[in-house]
Formats: sequence, C-alpha cells, structure tokens
Amino acid sequence: MCDSKTCLASVPSSPRRKFLRETGASAIAVTIGGLLTSKLSVAAEVTVVPKPENVLSPDDAIKRLMEGNARYVSGVTRRQDFAHDRDALIAGQNPYAAVLSCADSRVAPEFAFDSSRGDLFVTRVAGNVVDDDVLGSLEYAVAVLKVPVILVLGHDKCGAVGAAINVVIKGATYPGKIQSLAMTIVPAVNKVKGKAGNLLDAAIAQNVRNSMADLRSSSMLIREAEGLKKIKIVGGVYRLSDGKVGLLG
Repeated sequence: MCDSKTCLASVPSSPRRKFLRETGASAIAVTIGGLLTSKLSVAAEVTVVPKPENVLSPDDAIKRLMEGNARYVSGVTRRQDFAHDRDALIAGQNPYAAVLSCADSRVAPEFAFDSSRGDLFVTRVAGNVVDDDVLGSLEYAVAVLKVPVILVLGHDKCGAVGAAINVVIKGATYPGKIQSLAMTIVPAVNKVKGKAGNLLDAAIAQNVRNSMADLRSSSMLIREAEGLKKIKIVGGVYRLSDGKVGLLG
C-alpha cells in the first residue's frame, strides 16, 4: 500500500471529479453572492431616519405646520425636550418642512409652529427674499433632506418691505447693501401700488408670492420636484399681534 497523501498527489483527478469540484465551488459562490446581494438590496431599501414622525406627504406637512401654529397662538405649546432628541439627531436630520422667513427678531418659525429641533430647515433673510445662498440652501433641503414642503413666511409691519415702499414713493436711499435689498422688493411694491387697501399689507403679501415664484423660476431642481408632486411651495404671513399665520390663497 502506498502512502495516501502520495497516491492522492500522484493520481490525476478524473474529469468528472474536477467538474463536480469546480461546479460545487461555483454554486457556493453564487449562493453566497446572492445572499449578499439580497442583504445589500434590503439595506438599501430600509433607511433609518432620525425622526420617523417627520416622514410626511406635502399635505400632511402643511397640516402639521398649521396645527403647531394653532397651539402657539392658543398658548398650549408642547414641552420640547432636547435631551430626548439629542442622540437621534447626532446621526443626521430629516426635517418635515423648509421655511424661508424674514430675519425680523419678532418672528421665530420654530416657536411659531411649535416645533422641535430637527423639525424645520429654516433660512432667514430680511424681507424673505430669494438670493443665490437662500436658493442653494433650499435646494439642499429638497434634494438631500427630502423636505415635502417649502413655506415662504412674511410678516406684517415688515421693515424691509416698508423700505422698498419708501424707495418707490419717496425716492429714499439707504446706506450699504440695504439699498440693494430694498430694490429686490421694489417689484412687489410696484405690482400692488395704486390698488385699494393698505399698501404695506398688500406689498408684504405680494413679496411672499414673488419669492415663491422666484424659487420656481430660479431652480430647475425645485421646479421639477414640485412638478413630480414631491413638494409643495406655500406662502404665509405671520401676524405680530397674536402670532397667527395666514396662508395665502
């Protein structure tokens, strides 16, 4: 009898044995590959978001905004606990709405809509106008954060709109970049000038509508998302006297 190791080494494998060995290994590889592909597909489909309650349709997001504002107006806001959300928000964010608001210190969207950290993606600039930086920020909110709604929020007694009215009516000029900001709002003033009613209130509402139009005309990304019904763009005016937000028709 020869040594088994020597015999095995010296005897060539039969074609059948070689076929079985190779096809067996291939089958195992295919099976493992299939399992890995399946697991990766499942992993790609299942996305864990920091705040699952913020995954809403555009209509539900608007409804949630207005329900929060109603609580704020009535003085029954919820207790916001940062400690409760802190760990989840370290991993990322999935706000349920983006807000373009005036920078006026009397208007605070997070308070006005009784929201918590991670709920609203807020950009603020005097007169709630759309410039490149605001546009890029809101495009990020739509494309990356997948917000279902953009709210353009003006407010009554807006100083920026009042400055634009003074430019149109009195030929006023302002120092620094204040003039260019006021000039951005002048088209809204001109559109409502001469109509019945309070000029400031009318210009504030028209300025909100102009910003909504600017978002659509200046950003293909936002325009396409709205066309696919992934987002809604709405406008509103915050009332300083009681905090109520009225949506524009």
